[in-house]
Amino acid sequence: MAFDIARTRAAYPALTEGFVHFDGAGGTQTAAGVIDAVTDVMRAAVGNRSAAFAPGRRSLEVVAAARQAVADLLGAEPDGVVLGPSATALTYTLARTLGAGWRPGDEVVVSRLDHDANVRPWVQAAEAAGATVRWAEFDRHTGELPTGQYTDLVGERTRLVAVTAGSNAIGTVPDVPAIAKIAHSVGALVCVDGVHSVPHGPTDLASLGADVLVTSAYKWSGPHLAAMVADPARWAALRPAKLVPSSDAVPDRFEYGTPSFALLAGVTAAVDHLAGLDPDAAGDRRARLRAGLAAAQAHEEALLDRLLAGLAARPAITVYGSPARRCPTVSFRVAGMSPTATQQALGDAGFCLSSGDYYAYEYFQTMGLRDSGGAVRASIYHYNTADEVDRLLAELDAVVDRTGTMAR
Repeated sequence: MAFDIARTRAAYPALTEGFVHFDGAGGTQTAAGVIDAVTDVMRAAVGNRSAAFAPGRRSLEVVAAARQAVADLLGAEPDGVVLGPSATALTYTLARTLGAGWRPGDEVVVSRLDHDANVRPWVQAAEAAGATVRWAEFDRHTGELPTGQYTDLVGERTRLVAVTAGSNAIGTVPDVPAIAKIAHSVGALVCVDGVHSVPHGPTDLASLGADVLVTSAYKWSGPHLAAMVADPARWAALRPAKLVPSSDAVPDRFEYGTPSFALLAGVTAAVDHLAGLDPDAAGDRRARLRAGLAAAQAHEEALLDRLLAGLAARPAITVYGSPARRCPTVSFRVAGMSPTATQQALGDAGFCLSSGDYYAYEYFQTMGLRDSGGAVRASIYHYNTADEVDRLLAELDAVVDRTGTMAR
């Protein structure tokens, strides 16, 4: 069955404003059900967590529902779902906790393809412990992250391998299961950044081989919250720094302060929204999520092919990377224009795109592009349309014509 784009777009109130959103990698628009769920909790009598009175029980239920929803999304256990304000904050919590047990001579492996949130916390924790940082390099022409290099990078002293499941800069989808197999052969942990990959297809913690997987709800139609998931037994073995009177239970011991109950209700609603992307899908929520996200993925991949073909046909535009498997994300430059100027020109015409390095610091530093402004990023989400892709390409032609940009 064809993906019902009209039905999908109708679920996003913000789309009625008329802007063209190719900025999902920086944060998607919010589904109507999410807005309603957040509002309902904020209107209701909700107390801090307590079993002694109804409003307190309500907040307990909200937290439990959010854990179960994220678990269903990722193929995890609800007791293994740590909730927090951002992927960066959660990764720092884990890095400090694991790093406290590292010693000089220990090693961690990070990738120059990753968002800095899955790089810097590990680098800094290693530096604090006197451990060694080893770097996985990407192919500068294709943007691939060669798996074979990990055989040389990973050794008996490797304690952790951090790798992305989808580059937020150029969309590369590395072979995470193969990398994880290498890491696990020496007993190293694998922390996978799923922030950019989870919105674009079904995700399964076990199939990835991830010991820890991080995701952000605002990248998949939800509110600005994040989750870090692992086997509950993994969390039970770790002792993060925490306040003395705060809960020592798993996963609560990794969560600081009182959560936003309203936003957590939004997380559950966002997962329910994704589970409804394929109206004909049957089964439990996990099954419906896999079906809905697979349908959305096929839609996005068709749009990506259309965009890539259009960009390739325009000699004034340089596209970075050509990985065999990629999330629907493209970074490019228009000859003779800074990325900021291109972003501004497109923005003036109602197109929302990112420019700069989008926190993919190591990628753009390695490519020699960061000091000159990085690139422009077009990221496709399931509410985008073929017409929007065509309009973007036409507007790029207009930008080139207006500025007199010469073909490279």
